[in-house]
Amino acid sequence: HVQLVESGGGSVQVGGSLRLSCVATGNAYSRKCMSWFRQSPGKEREGVAAITTGGGSSISYADSVKGRFTISEANDKKTLYLQMDDLKPEDTGMHYCAADPRAINLWSMNKDRTTWGQGTQVTVS
Repeated sequence: HVQLVESGGGSVQVGGSLRLSCVATGNAYSRKCMSWFRQSPGKEREGVAAITTGGGSSISYADSVKGRFTISEANDKKTLYLQMDDLKPEDTGMHYCAADPRAINLWSMNKDRTTWGQGTQVTVS
């Protein structure tokens, strides 16, 4: 079992930056693939970025954030970060940290086996 707690959200102007953090506790196996998702009002939750660990890590990004967002993790693998630069109004939404024990990239995340954090709000205007 894993627990995820996000922080770092806030309000920022267009073109600004924010860095989100997610502290993970619990079973390391349950968080093989760590990722960030976001959800805007009236829209489905969408994947933003993911990083897998163990046996050579891989990183994947949604096309909408490539070149602007950077996902990383602390050396102890217990804190996940999302550096968001050149923010746009469409980046507004609740941002969630997620952990999947078997996914190999962002697109293989399975919401049925994924653990979610409580979310942190990002507002760009």
